[in-house]
Amino acid sequence: MPRRRRTVAQHARLRSPHPLGQLATLVAVAAVVAVVSVLGVVSYTAYDLTADFVDEAVVVQNQPPVPPDLGQLEGGVNMMVVGIDACEENLIALFGERCEGPDSEGRLNDVNILVHISDAPRKVTVVSFPRDLVFDAPACDTSEGGRFDGGYLQINELYTYGGLSCVITAISDMSGQQIQFGAMVTFGGVIEITNAIGGVEICLASDMRDENTGIDWEAGPRTIQGIEALQFLRTRYGVGGSDLARVSNQQQYMSRLARKLVSEEVLSNPATVLRLASTGLRNVTPTQSLTNPLTLVQVAEAVKDVPFEDIVFVQYPTVEAPSDRNRVAPNYSAAEVLWDALAANQAIEVTGDVSVNGGTVVADATPTPDASPTEEAPPAEEVEPGTVDPATGAVALPPSISGSSAAQQTCSAGVVN
Repeated sequence: MPRRRRTVAQHARLRSPHPLGQLATLVAVAAVVAVVSVLGVVSYTAYDLTADFVDEAVVVQNQPPVPPDLGQLEGGVNMMVVGIDACEENLIALFGERCEGPDSEGRLNDVNILVHISDAPRKVTVVSFPRDLVFDAPACDTSEGGRFDGGYLQINELYTYGGLSCVITAISDMSGQQIQFGAMVTFGGVIEITNAIGGVEICLASDMRDENTGIDWEAGPRTIQGIEALQFLRTRYGVGGSDLARVSNQQQYMSRLARKLVSEEVLSNPATVLRLASTGLRNVTPTQSLTNPLTLVQVAEAVKDVPFEDIVFVQYPTVEAPSDRNRVAPNYSAAEVLWDALAANQAIEVTGDVSVNGGTVVADATPTPDASPTEEAPPAEEVEPGTVDPATGAVALPPSISGSSAAQQTCSAGVVN
């Protein structure tokens, strides 16, 4: 597989053997964003749901104000999406010791996604932070009104110490990005929201078996929902045993979910839209800035027409942590290229692989019958990371940043365990 592709538009003290899928949370936010635009029609039906949605909203320290028009925000807006491993009563039997054993204390934010919506022209960049990332977290006000002093820790401990507010504060500090919106979803929320859209079709390049999550699937396309969706998003050994490979695998799901949400199958079906709206409102805990129905409609309007090639999923770049070879630390210099491009409202070009540690592969293109052969394109000239590629007008990201766009078709590499 060629290393260079043009795409315009990744561990401390607490253990969590069953992290939520990156995409699981994006499902929740996508549900809210895509569906709340119809709340004007269903507002009376959804009154009780929206009331609870507002009542449970989280106050975030120093959260920037949200103007009436999203277009007034220079550089676009950012939304932090967090998935936690809370064990609802109906799921305890499925997760064993994670819910009842020594690992059951605390709620870990195993999923951390920053969704950047750029200013005109609109583009969407989804940055996934691996759960095994260790770094110096800043002090923060907790969601319960207390204070956490910060310190060197693993990123997925932050929710235990300070809730959604501390997660947002830490990611904002690390990225230099103002984060206007935030949302949290649990295991049960993943299942309910995936069911509401009728499942998502994923692709397996080879058989996938993982006794830890109960997966025993044959290669090929597969529509997953409910428990199967959670199994897929949690699997690590099904893609070789690496948490970083799991992130890449989850991004396949994100990409295919984005395509499903904007399909006629979902948006043209009023019953599906209403079901998705009510499910999203029941299963997402927002920040206070995300509770205004008008704001939700504006966010939906901002992203609904973004072409798939301008929806890009990248993994935050990392290096081996000096303190623990089984953990990773931030690659600040590589990440700075990404943050600078987003702050300047520039398109980005992924020059690295589609995945880390082989979690996914590019799907084989299906040949068109009777298509005449074409000459192979000459190899593209290398572009210095951080500079603008004259062929695309986009900033070339360092090769250490993996990712793909929603326009690309990827498949889980699959490793038999």
